[in-house]
Amino acid sequence: MRHITGFFSLLSLIGCKESKTSQNSDLEATARQIHENVITIDTHDDINVKNFTDSINYTHDLETQVNLPKMKAGGLNVAWFIVYTGQDSLNPEGYAKAEANAMAKFKAIHRLCDTLGSAEIDLARSSKEVRTIHETGKKIAMIGVENAYPIGEDLSKFEEYQKLGARYISLAHNGHSQFCDSNTGEKDNIWLYNGLSDLGEKSVYEMNRLGIMIDISHISKESMIQIVSLTKAPIIASHSSARALCDHSRNLDDEQLKLLKENGGVVQTVAFSAYLNTAKHDTRSDYMKKLYKKVADSMGIEWFERSEIKTLTEKQQNDYLKNYTKVTGRAKTLVAKMSDAPPEVDISDFVDHIDYMVNLIGIDHVGISSDFDGGGGIKGWADASETFNVTLELVKRGYSEPEIEKLWGGNLLRVLDEVQEYALSQ
Repeated sequence: MRHITGFFSLLSLIGCKESKTSQNSDLEATARQIHENVITIDTHDDINVKNFTDSINYTHDLETQVNLPKMKAGGLNVAWFIVYTGQDSLNPEGYAKAEANAMAKFKAIHRLCDTLGSAEIDLARSSKEVRTIHETGKKIAMIGVENAYPIGEDLSKFEEYQKLGARYISLAHNGHSQFCDSNTGEKDNIWLYNGLSDLGEKSVYEMNRLGIMIDISHISKESMIQIVSLTKAPIIASHSSARALCDHSRNLDDEQLKLLKENGGVVQTVAFSAYLNTAKHDTRSDYMKKLYKKVADSMGIEWFERSEIKTLTEKQQNDYLKNYTKVTGRAKTLVAKMSDAPPEVDISDFVDHIDYMVNLIGIDHVGISSDFDGGGGIKGWADASETFNVTLELVKRGYSEPEIEKLWGGNLLRVLDEVQEYALSQ
């Protein structure tokens, strides 16, 4: 009798496995169809101008997390390439140096679209252009500026950036700028303005006038509150997540999220592990740092922490960059075979943040970003070639195609439309 019972139990088990396999197959098929139907937009991808030359550029499958082959493989339609400049001294010399860096990045993006990859990618400046280019089958580039520091104190440069294609600008990064306080002030409770400077207030009106979206990622909470009180158009957080789930100053708390909803804006959930689950990220990071050192020692390579890079000689820096991929690549191969390694922050953690913010402020105010090539990337969405996995996880969570369309870019384009419509009405 036990044999007969066991036999039927086995049949039942096989049936459950087959049913589950079939269900997973159906979910994947649904997700692939949705992924094909919607326009997928990642609002934050950093660049290095060294990857925009005749011999090394985004038409090749470089080791970068974003490039055209990876966008094609993952079905990522739109990448917002970032004109990023780090914070330096608030003086003319600092501004001039930063402006040169910003102009080099603008030129690199235009070169990709106009020359290097002109058959494969075009620059869009509006939602209409996004849709028109998408219909041709090409990939789409858009431009965001991370840190208005290079503008200096000449507000006319906002219009110069707008003419170059910038469609969002943040007023600060990791450090207080001439425009506003940064989120980094939380660490020591030292602020320059307790929000916006006089120049920062003027810049809000100028961006409204020009149809540039104001990006609040990286700025202080008080700066964000003051921007909301001044702006006549919706704003965005180009790459931020929910502080309620991960208490990092780069994330938005519930009060900020609700203000964003009232403003009509959108928060682009970011796939940056430290902003999704700091404890999980730190545990894994500490483990990997030790593993990198062991691997480097076994290969006879001198190894350094990334935080040490600025203290190294030029030769040490060049050697580090040359060997970085060799060491980290071997370490990642090894850790994949280890059963006791701490888990990585993954796509489930990422969509947890989307779920939270959708539940709090509604489906119309949440979007998606990666921060690829700027520290972003998680297990399951490690680079642009894995973009489909985000859609698959959303389908598994029960999101419909119209909802996924909004998350993947519909909300962002709606905000861009409203910002540009306000500018035209003036």
